[in-house]
Amino acid sequence: MRGKSELLLELREHPDVVLLMQEVQEILSRESEKRKEFRELVHENVKAEFINGEIVYHSPVRRRHWKSVGNLYAKLHLYVETHGLGELGSEKAMVSLSRNDYEPDIVFFSKEKAGNFSDEQLLFPAPDFIVEVLSDSTEKFDRNEKFADYAAHGVSEYWIVNAENHTIEQYINKDNKYELFQKLHKGTIESSIIQGFSIDLAEVFK
Repeated sequence: MRGKSELLLELREHPDVVLLMQEVQEILSRESEKRKEFRELVHENVKAEFINGEIVYHSPVRRRHWKSVGNLYAKLHLYVETHGLGELGSEKAMVSLSRNDYEPDIVFFSKEKAGNFSDEQLLFPAPDFIVEVLSDSTEKFDRNEKFADYAAHGVSEYWIVNAENHTIEQYINKDNKYELFQKLHKGTIESSIIQGFSIDLAEVFK
């Protein structure tokens, strides 16, 4: 996926850039209406996201997927609550970015961000930390659209968990782009954002 600077440079070279931008605005206007429909249709019993103008419904996940999510969430939740660091959400917390709506597997909001939330809130801003556990229906989004979108909107840390191969990729946001910090097959991973939190991969995949 090309970077923002590359796209802007390419656009500047087009003599019809104004016409292209008008077309883009028309597309985004139609998307906005469809996004409103999506938010009215989607409910707590449906796993769906709004990605680049399309409603994406996700299939049920394999046992290893929800076991890994549950194991990691349990450890994270206990740590975040014990140390009063903020709030943790899992699967049905809808993150609403400038164009798309996502339901990541795990999200963490700092105490400062979470302090502005209400009990009736349904849509949430970009979190500080996101975990996506790969599945057949989500991997291409997790590694492409979401990867770029999370970084562009300032999500500081992103973990991609492969429950089949028992690996975790840890990405750190540098200038709104993710850089791979490490890919672990075993041992302990430590968050750069959730201060002091670490977990052995064996606990995630047990």
